[in-house]
Amino acid sequence: MVRDEADRPAGIDRRRVIASAVPAAALVLAGGVARARPASARPAASRPATGVVLRLPPPTGPYAIGTGTLYLVDRSRPDPWEPIPVREVMVTVFYPARTVRGCPVAPQLSAEAGQAFGSAARPTHAQLPAAGVDWAATSTHAYTNAPARTERRPVLLYSPGGADPRGMGTGVAEELASRGYVVVCIDHPGDGAVVEFPVDMAGREGRVRWTVLRFDPRTDPGLFRTMIDTRIADTRFVLDRLTVLARGENPDPTGAPLPDGLHRALDLGRVGVYGHSAGGTTAAETMYEDRRIAAAINLEGYLDHPSPAPGRDGELYPIARDGTDRPLLLLDTDGFPDRRSLERSWSALLAHSRRHVPRHRIESAAHHVFTDHAVFAPRLQAAGLMSAADRISLIGAIDPAVSVPTVRRYVQGFFARHLPTR
Repeated sequence: MVRDEADRPAGIDRRRVIASAVPAAALVLAGGVARARPASARPAASRPATGVVLRLPPPTGPYAIGTGTLYLVDRSRPDPWEPIPVREVMVTVFYPARTVRGCPVAPQLSAEAGQAFGSAARPTHAQLPAAGVDWAATSTHAYTNAPARTERRPVLLYSPGGADPRGMGTGVAEELASRGYVVVCIDHPGDGAVVEFPVDMAGREGRVRWTVLRFDPRTDPGLFRTMIDTRIADTRFVLDRLTVLARGENPDPTGAPLPDGLHRALDLGRVGVYGHSAGGTTAAETMYEDRRIAAAINLEGYLDHPSPAPGRDGELYPIARDGTDRPLLLLDTDGFPDRRSLERSWSALLAHSRRHVPRHRIESAAHHVFTDHAVFAPRLQAAGLMSAADRISLIGAIDPAVSVPTVRRYVQGFFARHLPTR
């Protein structure tokens, strides 16, 4: 692979430099935003984590899975949350592997991100235990930098829910990769709970970045708009950088080694996107804005802006206002608390679309059943680290033996119909 020197960001250095300009959004300390994690909450890197070790369900497809990580830098826009002069994005790629011999099994979360996750996630995921879980110890079923099978494969982009790290969508991503897809899971730094970077950057405090979110961004229309606009731009930027990778060049400005043959596995003429919650909003609206995307799945994401004032409906996103002319799946749960807002925007989409939009609901389930918490929450409850009420609030009463194959079947079946692996 050839290094793309044109994309080396100014400001990447082993030294941390404090930027002089602070973006407007980073100054918003009310409305659920904080610019930096409190010093008392910073993880102690020298103290090993202990506690319950969680397991991911195995994928069921015929292919072994490889995985690699990309650090991508967009120099055309600054970070909206911190005084960082560029926009940094981290992604994990899962893909069918030629062989996994001699390759290490990848963790779900990187070491420092896993150590920080328990504290970083609690402001927005209060159901999670404050202690007792070794979040860094969960292994995936994918092998780091395993050589890729070189047949051209459809590419699926994944945008996680608000304040979720990309790693919490590993179970579905592995299932799709085991069935022949290249899956690109995107972190949205500043929004995502915790993101670890390979290098220092001007304006960023250290290598691990915590979420700025402190409560539901739907309570702050300006914050929600910034979050979704940033996520859409991130997703389109990642797709841009994948075109560099598909040419056989390295889009990572650090020049980190890439899995052998990965560039030959990307079929960017067959691209889909799926996402959960804010990621579902992102997936649907990104497809509307970008004709390169052929199909999308919205896993319980709003398609409107928050209400600007009591008694007033928020503005519909264009995908809901105009409808879709490409395949789109809507998937929700019977336990979603803000049913009125979701129904309003989804009904508008259904009414305005020029094609049939399938919609399905998972019963006895709640919002995070679409994530790896579907299997983690029952384990935490069994270990006495989560109450029954918190488990139901997070994922519902549904058993993972039912929820995991159900979600996988809907997601994989939709993409198999509209973006078959051939």
